[in-house]
Amino acid sequence: MTETQKILGFFDEIGLSYRLSSLEEKTFLPGIKIERGQLLIDLARLRYPGDLLHEAGHIAVTDENARPRLGGDMKHAGHMGGEEMAAIAWSWAALQKIALPAELLFHPDGYRGASASLIEAFADNRGFGYPLLYSWFMCEKPDHPDGYPKMQRWFRDEAYRQARLAELTDSA
Repeated sequence: MTETQKILGFFDEIGLSYRLSSLEEKTFLPGIKIERGQLLIDLARLRYPGDLLHEAGHIAVTDENARPRLGGDMKHAGHMGGEEMAAIAWSWAALQKIALPAELLFHPDGYRGASASLIEAFADNRGFGYPLLYSWFMCEKPDHPDGYPKMQRWFRDEAYRQARLAELTDSA
């Protein structure tokens, strides 16, 4: 089974919407486009399978009410700073779940030359972005036995977050 097939199988398992499609236009990442909350994938143009995980991370960390409108450049969708870091942390967690090599996600042609530093940081549990995943109740803190990079939920769910916050407030 190829790395791409493993990633698509993971998407099937968690219910992440994707469609294999021909993409004629130039895209930010070769062979990948987010349109209306769905990942469009042109296998003939896909250059780095690990980029699928990063773009899927953007979909997963977007509030479910905004997901159907998500598309285009993630900077224009409000994915600056926090959401970008959360998407990277999500993609690392997904990579660990699928058991693929770190270099697949943090390949040398991505992340503005910081791939080796990112691999080192995430491998040593010094990565970033997981505090937001934790605040959305998608995972536990890394020091928890079942903590990050193990995920409890693969998608941000505001109703679930509000319910968990209410539980914490009621028990205080």
